[in-house]
Amino acid sequence: MNLSKSQLQLIEHAITISQTPDDEREIAFLARQLIQATLPHRNPPGNPPEWFRTNGDLTLSIRPAFKTDPETKERISVGYPYGSIPRLLLFWITTEAVRTGNKRLELGASLKDFMGTIGLSTSTGGGKRSNAAGLKNQMERLFKASISFEYSTDAQTSWLDMNVAPKGQLWFDPADMNQEMLFDSWIELSEGFFESITASPVPLNMESIRALKRSPLALDLYAWLVYRSYVVTQKNKPAFIGWNTLRNQLGCELGRARDFKTKAKEALIKVSTVYPGLRIEEVNQSNRKGVKILPSKPAILPKG
Repeated sequence: MNLSKSQLQLIEHAITISQTPDDEREIAFLARQLIQATLPHRNPPGNPPEWFRTNGDLTLSIRPAFKTDPETKERISVGYPYGSIPRLLLFWITTEAVRTGNKRLELGASLKDFMGTIGLSTSTGGGKRSNAAGLKNQMERLFKASISFEYSTDAQTSWLDMNVAPKGQLWFDPADMNQEMLFDSWIELSEGFFESITASPVPLNMESIRALKRSPLALDLYAWLVYRSYVVTQKNKPAFIGWNTLRNQLGCELGRARDFKTKAKEALIKVSTVYPGLRIEEVNQSNRKGVKILPSKPAILPKG
């Protein structure tokens, strides 16, 4: 059987994970709200004034920033963060905020170095379709966006409206990503966003994130399964989630329900490969179709 380059790389990551002692695994973090309701997988068509995703009582909404076009001097929408890159940025932002305890996060003076930090290949060069250009574009979309977390029930509504990074400076040039800039690039998170992402974030395995970096759905499923399997294990009670429920939570824009199921099953194989302690089963009964999560070994063992 001939394996593709991406399949071989996934296996290599899985071997690294299995051979790394539990107490030596590199830890990443992500806020629970961003696991329960995720970013767009694709660029929202028509550039609407707001994009949102609802999961139960939680709604995540995003509003894009505006900027002055350097050529026309007109005000234009920056656009929405979508796909894998802003997810990798959120892993980095949350991890750095937890590690440093600071709202100001340093991105450094080299775009190439920062790409390596979040796991992006520099081999695509610096053209318009390169990882470097995509990263700079998605950084602007994410850092300047306004995000809202809203919890709503019949009896209560609570919300938190915030900018991601209301202050910052980016000196990166995708056309010359090897160039060390004279000044470092940095962002400063808003107080609300900083507090929301550092309050009980979910610990994840950074090696698993690197392995899944090409698939937004696999990244979402990995973080969600790490979180849900921990809850299941603590309660020692399996949990079932139907395909339609999972589609609404993680990827309703990925086509029809049947298409989502196919893509989710493919992504789940990838997740299981890099999270060997995960125990899940497909349920395929006439009136009950979805995934059952069983008590599992944590992706990152608790300290102490």
